[in-house]
Amino acid sequence: MLKSLQIDSSSYSKLDIAQLKSSCGTCGLRELCLPVGLNEDEVKKLGDIVSQKRKVSRGSYLHYAGAEFQSLFAVRSGFLKTCILEQDGRQQVTGFHMSGELLGLDAISTETYTCDAIALEDSEICEIPFAKLEEISLAIPSLMRHFHKIMSREIVRDYGVMLLLGSMKAEERLASFLLNLSRRFYIRGYSEHNFNLRMTREEIGSYLGLKLETVSRAFSKLQDESIIVVDNKHIEIKDITRLRMKLGKSYDDAFFDM
Repeated sequence: MLKSLQIDSSSYSKLDIAQLKSSCGTCGLRELCLPVGLNEDEVKKLGDIVSQKRKVSRGSYLHYAGAEFQSLFAVRSGFLKTCILEQDGRQQVTGFHMSGELLGLDAISTETYTCDAIALEDSEICEIPFAKLEEISLAIPSLMRHFHKIMSREIVRDYGVMLLLGSMKAEERLASFLLNLSRRFYIRGYSEHNFNLRMTREEIGSYLGLKLETVSRAFSKLQDESIIVVDNKHIEIKDITRLRMKLGKSYDDAFFDM
């Protein structure tokens, strides 16, 4: 992985997409995505079914809720959100997705995408036709095992979010959210202490089940306590230990490794 590199993730969105290679075998994110644990020949077979690399500009849709399910999508670079439209017209954010993560898993059982996927910044996506993935998985058992692990991780993540919304106070929810982002940036080789938020506070509130003003108060309280420093969308975690202490016994390394 890229773990040996500790660069400021505030420059994450400035990566030159043209520098990213076009196949799984040479992709720097292969250890975060489906190719993990495969040998070179198996990685080549997987790379052969990736039908296209799609650029999705900021604000554009990768897929719509209700559309027929045909492919999974791996985030190669950039940042996306998934959301559903409530009956009253409000948008409910269900997740945020960065490089090395898969989208579309929710559509496997229903055969339609259950949410919209929208780019929060210019992004590049690898499309993986699901029928072809199933076909080569018969020949590569380790790929199917890893795919099952990814699906299990999604279940654990959903369970964690359910606990987050059901048992934590506003400040604890925000602390949990920041720690999760911090960990995800870290395993991609970026700083766990400095990063830019790609989402708005309103979107954070939608995801955490909080009103906008409550999110703003929680940010202010963490900053007043010198745990974080907020500069527009840039976050500096000054004391990650104290941020973890906000969760007390609720802190779980497994949840933040997702």
